[in-house]
Amino acid sequence: MKYIDRIAKSTIQRASSQFPVVLVTGPRQVGKTTLLTKLNNGERKYVTLDNPADRALANNDPELFMQRYKPPVLIDEVQYAPGLFSYIKMYVDQTQEKGSIWLTGSQMFHLMKGVSESLAGRVAIITLLGLSSREIYGNIDLPAFVPNRDEFFNREKSNIDLNILYENIYRGSLPGYISGQITDRELFFTSYIQTYMERDLRDFTNIGNESSFYTFLEIVAARTAQMLNLTEIANEIGVSSVTCKKWLSILEASGLVYLLKPYHNNLTKRLVKTPKLYFLDTGLCSYLCGWESPKTLEISMMSGALLETYVVSEILKSYYNLGKRPSIYYYRDKDTKEIDVVLLNDGKVHPIEIKKTGKVNKRLVNVFGVLEHLKLDIGEGAIICLYPEVLPIDHNNIIIPVGMI
Repeated sequence: MKYIDRIAKSTIQRASSQFPVVLVTGPRQVGKTTLLTKLNNGERKYVTLDNPADRALANNDPELFMQRYKPPVLIDEVQYAPGLFSYIKMYVDQTQEKGSIWLTGSQMFHLMKGVSESLAGRVAIITLLGLSSREIYGNIDLPAFVPNRDEFFNREKSNIDLNILYENIYRGSLPGYISGQITDRELFFTSYIQTYMERDLRDFTNIGNESSFYTFLEIVAARTAQMLNLTEIANEIGVSSVTCKKWLSILEASGLVYLLKPYHNNLTKRLVKTPKLYFLDTGLCSYLCGWESPKTLEISMMSGALLETYVVSEILKSYYNLGKRPSIYYYRDKDTKEIDVVLLNDGKVHPIEIKKTGKVNKRLVNVFGVLEHLKLDIGEGAIICLYPEVLPIDHNNIIIPVGMI
């Protein structure tokens, strides 16, 4: 399969023209190194701290390392040498050269501490997740997702049917698997998890019982798109809630899961304060849940949760790839009235429901009315579903096909 162009390419180029340091971070195997190597085009030195000799030099003699790999340079897996950050700071403060140092890093829970302490104001940080549906289908010039009817009515139709949708969910977004380089799904995801546990976890934190941690991964995957209940998960595994909280923070910091916070303001105390949990790669999530084909996944009781997970991750990617951070929440009150996604954009609140249905029904937007008593400036809302076309459902809400997000 040919190389798939990444939306973040132009974001990195723009950041490199404004900042001396550009850091591309994200989970393992999402294409960080491949993307920067393509952009580099041989114009800067490349060094990976996966190499034991270079890692040792960076840790033991960072000044000599910076002399040997003089900028412009691309340093891969920089989290293995946190002592480098202060030397990078000294270099960029002396030279003020824009785009002189590109960095990648996978373990965000250790990486970001060094960045914030040494490179604040000097580094542009771009989060890269797996391939988005926009990238896979070549729609790379679209803005970050907002349910704006004028934009969607003017956009070229791009819908996918039920079978293709669940094939995409089952396959996930990791380039190494999507590209066909590895065709054995079991081997790919088993190796992915093994690498994650051995390199990202064992090198940087003590997770204790690896068997229990793997069980934790499986249980968390089975609860994607659900409100987080650490006590319930801890009881099921047989570990403490404190241990579960620590493990969850590791998953979140390493980019495997996303915690969607509940929306609230000062006008009501009847809103829940528990986040919802989403796996950021539906392929890995499906594998951990034991689904062996797109069909069995599609007819399972988890099909709606995996669809919601897919849509939330696609919305996040639409922002991350452009170097933006979305103001994204969900709504749930003590009466269990819930809105899947509440997106804040330009002062307006956009309610979004995600449904595994191809039917149009105005009752689908009735729940949006719960926002009215919060005295918000409510913008256009959307039902993201399997209906094949963009369609107004009432004066302020539209139907958006899943394939167009």
